[in-house]
Amino acid sequence: MAFLTAFFGAIDNLTWGWALIPILVVFGVFLTIMSGFVQFVFFRRMFRVLGRGANNADPNAISAREALLVSVGGRVGGGNIAGVAVAITLGGPGAVFWMWAIALCGMATSLIECTLAQLYKTRDGEGGFRGGPAYYIRRGLGGRYNWLAIVYGICLMASFGFGFNAFQGNTMAGALHDSFGIDRLWSGIVIVAVTALVIFGGIKRIARAADVVVPVMALGYIAVAILVIGLNIADVPDMLVRIVRSAFGFDQAVAGGMGAAIAQGLRRGLFSNEAGLGSAPNVAATALVRHPVSQGITQSLSVFIDTMLICTCTALIILLGDVYVPGAQGIDGVALTQQSLASHLGDAARYLLTLAILLFAFSSIIYNYYLGENGLAVMTRSKPAVLALRLAILAMVFLGAAAPQATSVFFFSDPMMGLLALVNLIAIIMLFPVAMRVIDDYRTQLKAGVARPVLDPARFPDLDIDRKAWDPTVWK
Repeated sequence: MAFLTAFFGAIDNLTWGWALIPILVVFGVFLTIMSGFVQFVFFRRMFRVLGRGANNADPNAISAREALLVSVGGRVGGGNIAGVAVAITLGGPGAVFWMWAIALCGMATSLIECTLAQLYKTRDGEGGFRGGPAYYIRRGLGGRYNWLAIVYGICLMASFGFGFNAFQGNTMAGALHDSFGIDRLWSGIVIVAVTALVIFGGIKRIARAADVVVPVMALGYIAVAILVIGLNIADVPDMLVRIVRSAFGFDQAVAGGMGAAIAQGLRRGLFSNEAGLGSAPNVAATALVRHPVSQGITQSLSVFIDTMLICTCTALIILLGDVYVPGAQGIDGVALTQQSLASHLGDAARYLLTLAILLFAFSSIIYNYYLGENGLAVMTRSKPAVLALRLAILAMVFLGAAAPQATSVFFFSDPMMGLLALVNLIAIIMLFPVAMRVIDDYRTQLKAGVARPVLDPARFPDLDIDRKAWDPTVWK
């Protein structure tokens, strides 16, 4: 056990410890510049997907909107409440500014990786699609890199499917115990039962569940933040000045000043929005869309919602309250957010936050399950294997909920996520020219007056695209 702990600890140090965060930052800036600032050019188009009007030729397929909500449900988790509070405690108000900055760059990264996921998606034999980094590694880079796709699949299944789901189960059970005194054992049973109802329906039921849960949790949390802003509207200008001054070291809120603000803001932003980590593309590939870039644009909006809206809501609740004291230690994480919200709206607001945590964690569980299933699909799609995976993930959720100390067993989760992120970044770098060809095709059609561009595989005869997944006649 000591050997495994040391081994995964070394991987963690080699990825998250010093290499991966700077790489993700530089990579996001590089993609933003080289793509011609696509996240800003297409910003207005992102919001078209929020309309109820379904543009699918097949009403039974996963729509772009449903894929968006599943990915938002996965990106938005307990970290948006606890993680932002920790970032502010350790990095001061300036961490919020750098969180915003990395999100704007991450929108370009997400657009590129999700465009590639859509381009190289395949029919799954059940009327739907599968895709993601493992698929654009195999089809985009060729058979010699199949081993890299398998490494990615194993890391995806281990980190998201098992490790992170145990933590989410722990988060939900802990919130119910702390707020309502419900025993963790009973919480675990209920959480597993509800999760099973969703995941045994496959991606279509997951999408339908996200279509209900995610809007409620996101809009509800934003509404609470707007109420807090309204109650403290006179303090908002000063708060924004504090954020900017702290971000550039003019207001030494914590030890480390500007360096601490940058480090904590970038780290929180990257962990929250997952841009470049290769997780969201697995969900992005499930949607039936006219052109790969359209889903890339949609998933870019997912990053915006996660960080620029949800994380910012948490930051405003904390910074507009009187609980947070710059430089002071002691209260952080969920407790800081909880006490700050109570200072604005009274003690009853703690129950609102508990509900938010429950919804955030549950949406992450069903998202993480699908990532685990997609990781397994890289190696096998046999029904017994899928059933075994579902039962194993439910067991992990129950273990995390009923035995909180057991989550320490999943020390491998972060190192595995670091590895899959590195694999994904290598693949994106190698396939970036292909992504730009597809983006240029989309732009060319827009300039020609095509309101909603359609991908024609015939224009890309050299690419190993699944022609069955891209039939342009479907949209005529």
